[in-house]
Amino acid sequence: MSSLKYKRVLLKLSGEALAGEQGYGINIDVLAQVASEICEAHSLGVDIGIVVGGGNIFRGVAASTKGMDRASSDYMGMLATSINALALQDALEKRGAQTRVQSAIEMAQIAEPYIRRKAVRHLEKQRVVIFASGTGNPYFTTDTAAALRGMEINAEVLLKATNVDGTYDKDPKTHPDAKKYTTLTHRDALNKGLKVMDATALSLCMDNRLPIITFKLMEKGNIIRILKGESIGTLIN
Repeated sequence: MSSLKYKRVLLKLSGEALAGEQGYGINIDVLAQVASEICEAHSLGVDIGIVVGGGNIFRGVAASTKGMDRASSDYMGMLATSINALALQDALEKRGAQTRVQSAIEMAQIAEPYIRRKAVRHLEKQRVVIFASGTGNPYFTTDTAAALRGMEINAEVLLKATNVDGTYDKDPKTHPDAKKYTTLTHRDALNKGLKVMDATALSLCMDNRLPIITFKLMEKGNIIRILKGESIGTLIN
């Protein structure tokens, strides 16, 4: 525990990450690997809060561009995050972790309502807390929910899991000459229009001095290396 750089973190998982190569739904093998990585990190004594997206099931923004009411489509997206949260909870508990799912939309049969003090108490009792349903409000992304929850639980860093090994000036999958940033400021990320998080989430982190680390999720051991202070991915501070 004494060798760790971070003692409390907020991990942001995209819904797309849970879909794996299949592109839709939940890939059980990917879910198992993600859960194993989280449990290994949690076993070191780190407090871990998780915000999970729902893009592998339903994307509210995409639906709204095709004529669906934006508020309605966003609420549907929030329900999709709840499905992912329950799947992640099951995978974590199968590996011995104690967990709680807290939802910003009340659904008493499957999750606790989000209560900040209760979430912090769960973390103090070494439970992994999974935050579902975003902020509970339409027009706000799960990136913004991650920034908000990170600050509410007094996280020392926001870990943004992606499918590439950091933040680039352009998409490295389509541009072989893409330049990777090792470090950035929040303002630089905003001014350069880098797709780290949406502008609202980035501004929230900047105003409240919450550092962000973007890293490749499916590279084994990355979360633990970050917790121990190794230079992994891109630090936005």
